[in-house]
Amino acid sequence: MKPPENDANRPQYPIESVDNALRIILLLGERRSIRLTEVSEYLSVASSTAHRLLAMLQYRGFVRQSEGSKSYEPGPALTTIAFSVLRQIDVRARLHPLLERLAAEIGETVHLSRLEGKTVTFVDSVESPQAVRVGSRVGLSMRASSTSSGKALLSLHDDQTLREMYPSQRLDGMTEKSITRRSDLLRQIAEVRKSGYATSMEESEAGVASVAVPLGEYGATRYALNVSTPKDRMTDENQVEIVEALLKAAEDAAVYFL
Repeated sequence: MKPPENDANRPQYPIESVDNALRIILLLGERRSIRLTEVSEYLSVASSTAHRLLAMLQYRGFVRQSEGSKSYEPGPALTTIAFSVLRQIDVRARLHPLLERLAAEIGETVHLSRLEGKTVTFVDSVESPQAVRVGSRVGLSMRASSTSSGKALLSLHDDQTLREMYPSQRLDGMTEKSITRRSDLLRQIAEVRKSGYATSMEESEAGVASVAVPLGEYGATRYALNVSTPKDRMTDENQVEIVEALLKAAEDAAVYFL
């Protein structure tokens, strides 16, 4: 039976073929296997249309045909995505107490971020209790070369990999203080490898300073820990204290994965 539609959330310009493919995936979440005739009836489409949809999903690994049967089962791509999401949720859940402890100790906003190509995505945060503070950036993605978290994570790559990632000498920045030359990025990354931490002074957002350390790789994803403050509170003395606390937290992070 065709499920009821949620018209309130329906996009203005729906793409029917995409919608049908996604509904097949949702159907696989309810049943161990599905047959072509069931898909055709479920979507209210011709068998030839259902077959084309299943063929494309099979090509991308979202479904597979079971041996000795014409039925379709969840494919390896669905399994990979499911485990990847669960691992990332697990990482956030395990490390959140560390973020809470660090935020209480430093009194500033703490972020957990991950590297996705040349982009850093903030996946968890504990905000500073102070009235004037850097707000949570959870869900935001920024250029790795313009953030302390990004530079900390890029330091886990060797220079040859970085040159392949950034083939042009010119880099796009986020503010007038962002790094805009690959040579400058490589120089800063070399310093990060020596010191163990990266900094950003208004490179991703005016009025914001930050320090970050890489935590390494968990579940095939690389993470970093970041402390963000209003620029005026990032004095030399405060930066030393933040660096020490972050480096200690990076050491302690391993305990959360035992």
